[in-house]
Amino acid sequence: MLPSNHSEHSPLDDPARRRLPVLLRRSWFSLNQSFRRRIAFTGVTPDQFTVLRTLMEADERGLTQRKIAEIISSDPNTIASLLERMESSGLVKRQKHESDRRAHRIVVLPHGKKVYTQIREVALDLQSEILANLPEAQRELFLENLARVADACHQSAAECSRGRARGNSKESKSSTVKAK
Repeated sequence: MLPSNHSEHSPLDDPARRRLPVLLRRSWFSLNQSFRRRIAFTGVTPDQFTVLRTLMEADERGLTQRKIAEIISSDPNTIASLLERMESSGLVKRQKHESDRRAHRIVVLPHGKKVYTQIREVALDLQSEILANLPEAQRELFLENLARVADACHQSAAECSRGRARGNSKESKSSTVKAK
């Protein structure tokens, strides 16, 4: 654990320092690339698989585009374009929402279910392969801690979007003082 005064041990720009954003990005990027290569034969991308998985785990009536974006932590516009491609590939279908005329429910079509089942095994094998680098007794704890980090990142992003970024009040005060 880092001391409260980080500069005592390792300068912020020291290449030997472990940085959360760099480690998370490197992990995600490498995992995504490995998964992309392993499922390339299906014509489905990792993001499309994530949407299929999310829909397969949901109610049979499907989910709205907004709910999918929320669950997988993505931008609604990105999801819209992703769903268009998935719909034209016969993986999913948009259906009118029963109570909201502006919304549609996205449901998985039989072809999407078949592709999901095929790719799911690849995803599980890859996860097992990666987690095998940890002692078996630590794997579940690692996933629990990673979920906590993901939740904390989500919370921080939500606070920033509401204009409550940590440190902003100091920065804006010092900018105001300097401007005078």
